[in-house]
Amino acid sequence: MIRDYQALAHTWFPKGQQKIVPTFGKHRGVKLIGTLDYESGEVFCMEEEQYDAVVFLAFLEKVIARYSGEKIVMVLDNARIHHAKFIQPFLQEHAEQLQLMFLPPYSPQLNVIEGLWGWLKKAVIYNVFYHSVDDIRKAVQDFIANINKTPLKTVDRLCIAVYIVQLNTSHAFVLLRIHMRIRSDG
Repeated sequence: MIRDYQALAHTWFPKGQQKIVPTFGKHRGVKLIGTLDYESGEVFCMEEEQYDAVVFLAFLEKVIARYSGEKIVMVLDNARIHHAKFIQPFLQEHAEQLQLMFLPPYSPQLNVIEGLWGWLKKAVIYNVFYHSVDDIRKAVQDFIANINKTPLKTVDRLCIAVYIVQLNTSHAFVLLRIHMRIRSDG
């Protein structure tokens, strides 16, 4: 969720001239669901009013259509909607094309797309006042369109960030092995 009230972060300003960012103080924003194609670097996002199993199924349908005929391995957290009974028939029907790989609980640092969401917030939202949700929506869409102009730079930036975060954990080798295996199976 890209929220209008959660937009303050560390910043620099001249001594005695504190930066002030106005806010409406309402809980408005833009909810995104998306994928980062590890091989191409392309980002595909959908904006939704809510995030539930129905929305997740619609998203999976769009991903299947977008990568028609290709094997897809989607890395996910363990949110309840990702395991919902509602989506199980779809997953069984598309088992040859779509495999869901679940990360350990409480490990967003292992999911490359979490770096994208952080980058998006830092680049577009932090310390900026938007007059409307439509302004936020436009800024987010412009950011996604801009990074999709150079998708390989996007995937390089995000994968390097995950690798650096993981250098001190046992998960780094597993994550890199999984990525190398998926990429070489082409």
